[in-house]
Amino acid sequence: MQDVTQPPATSPAMLLVLLGRRLRERMDAELREQGLSLRHMSALGHLAGGPGLSYSELARRARITVQSMQSTLAQLEAMGAIERRTEPGRGRTAELHVTGTGAALLAKGREIVRATDEQLVSALGEDEHALTTMLLRALSASAGPAAP
Repeated sequence: MQDVTQPPATSPAMLLVLLGRRLRERMDAELREQGLSLRHMSALGHLAGGPGLSYSELARRARITVQSMQSTLAQLEAMGAIERRTEPGRGRTAELHVTGTGAALLAKGREIVRATDEQLVSALGEDEHALTTMLLRALSASAGPAAP
């Protein structure tokens, strides 16, 4: 008789959810040691790729509320990781840019992601690694858009 308290070991969805949770916990812990979070990384990454993005555009890309993004950006600004190049004020679009400090933090964060990737696929050969990446991309595409 199957233990109904445990997810089926063959459920790809549950395996991915459980793996995702473990990876997120690991990366959160390592980023926290650098004074960062995944939200910080998301905001820095988006701003590095598109300086001057609005709060609402950053929130949309990160799939969080504008209020949460404002809090994240305030933390990054206090850390000296981003700078505002427009005067704050109601109705004005803030022009935010990554500073040298922010670029260094982003590089540290990306190194944590790279090390996590390396550890994750260390048991795989080169061909298996490429196949796993291809399969994960296909599964991600077939899952459809994220819920609002």
